[in-house]
Amino acid sequence: MKRFIKISMTAVLAAAMLVGCGSSDTASTNTAETTETSTTVETTVETEATTDSDKVYKIGVIQYVQHDALDAANEGFFAALDDAGIKYEVDQQNASGDQTACQTISEKLVNDNDDLILAIATPAAQSVVGVTSDIPVLVTAVTDPAESGLVASNDAPGGNVTGTSDLTPVKEQIELLTQLLPEAKKVGILYCSAESNSKIQGDMALEACEAAGLEAEVYTVSSSNEIQQVVESMVGKVDCIYAPTDNVIAAGMATVGMVANENNLPVICGESGMVSEGGLATYGIDYYELGYMTGEMAVEILVNGKNPAEMPIGYLSAEQCEFTGNEETANLLGIDLSVVQ
Repeated sequence: MKRFIKISMTAVLAAAMLVGCGSSDTASTNTAETTETSTTVETTVETEATTDSDKVYKIGVIQYVQHDALDAANEGFFAALDDAGIKYEVDQQNASGDQTACQTISEKLVNDNDDLILAIATPAAQSVVGVTSDIPVLVTAVTDPAESGLVASNDAPGGNVTGTSDLTPVKEQIELLTQLLPEAKKVGILYCSAESNSKIQGDMALEACEAAGLEAEVYTVSSSNEIQQVVESMVGKVDCIYAPTDNVIAAGMATVGMVANENNLPVICGESGMVSEGGLATYGIDYYELGYMTGEMAVEILVNGKNPAEMPIGYLSAEQCEFTGNEETANLLGIDLSVVQ
């Protein structure tokens, strides 16, 4: 499997996505300006048309929570639309990890009669799919759309929903763990029990650990409020932590990293944004590219009239995965990242 190497420091640029059920994002074609508001605001973004049509498409976006991976998927989606030269109006909504807010936002977007809805992350996607069977819905950053009840099958969705999966190379991530931490014997698998996508990855990690001769134990949180307590409970019981692409953990990764690193517990992560917040390393997908792929599917639906029911769920190839290590965390823990380079 081809590997691309990059080293991330803990500080990264914050994505320009807004937080809150009623937050929205005012943007030009290629840039976004960050503000915060407590009221719902409709946002219009118009691209320079390179197609023959002057139609302006209404696109609603529901993002489950703000963190680097989901923000990158959002950005990549609209980059694909911009590159296609279509015009659109977008209503950006962020549920801030609140399932009730997801429901409210979903109903709003459906009532607005959008031409297409983008749902980012599994809880957001499940909420939207539950309230419309007519408006085309594209999902992204969803581990297994079929297993999560979003489509009939990943190969043949069969309804108004399709999109892309962020299924991460869990086996390879556990292999990375054994490379970087050859003395590790027991792994703590950390995720939020409320996310079905995380349970899928957690089960995969258990199998991968067993195959690698590692003992593993699952530790779950039900909300972000429990993160510090649960990570502290792992101290002295495990040698390291594996955290998959879980939205609650990703959003609270600064807390995970703080507690884990203070107690010499390296964290192997599901995606690079989590590494930048204090994790040790990952081998994973590029969420911008995932969003871009989803945007290309949107163009096919909106401009070329493709039926979501006949569009298989998309996946990034193994060649599009890359190694990301946090040099500052590695130095703090005395770990040599060069062993995987």
